[in-house]
Amino acid sequence: MGYGVRLKVWGDYACFSRPEMKTERVSYDVITPSAARGILEAIHWKPAIRWVVDRVKVLNEIRFDNIRRNEVGNKIPARNVKTAMGGQPVHLAQYVTEDRQQRATLLLRDVAYVIEAHFELTNKALEEDTPEKHYSMFLRRARTGQCFHRPYLGCREFPAQFELIETDLSAVPSFYDGQEIDLGWMLLDIDFDADMTPHFFRAVMKNGVIDVPRMERGKTAHA
Repeated sequence: MGYGVRLKVWGDYACFSRPEMKTERVSYDVITPSAARGILEAIHWKPAIRWVVDRVKVLNEIRFDNIRRNEVGNKIPARNVKTAMGGQPVHLAQYVTEDRQQRATLLLRDVAYVIEAHFELTNKALEEDTPEKHYSMFLRRARTGQCFHRPYLGCREFPAQFELIETDLSAVPSFYDGQEIDLGWMLLDIDFDADMTPHFFRAVMKNGVIDVPRMERGKTAHA
């Protein structure tokens, strides 16, 4: 296991979309491990490291809200982009006024979490890619609020604030201290080594803490 970090993240709104909801967006009750990983990668990521989320602590009460948003109904086909890259004329424009649609969203309000994670070196690590080097880089960036791109809470329009936690986690209280809640099945992450296979796990929150199982990479199914 690599060096461990603790990062507090919070924001006014969040939406960690359930994949089974197709027409309207419906958020999971709490942040998913894949979304937590994305926040860490927004602060520091290199091909030499891979972030692994170990635990998530839910600080605030889980509260939902309903909004309606304008979205575009389609995306520019990838084959059109490849055609344009090949030098052939192709229409790549997308007109919002012609492809606008309203979608309801069941999102979270006033969220705050502590992400506990560590990183591991990948097979792309070079001799100079030591764990101490990347650990120091992450600490420096997290302490000063630096990031490669603004981290977000599920959707890009919901930016995340973040702060490095360097004290005992017991000093950070949770609304759910003394409680155990089964949150059901939740997306663990996408295995890009196995044809983008989604992996799920049973999320049980004890005293506000959800232990995240390790994903077995390279398998096409997850029990």
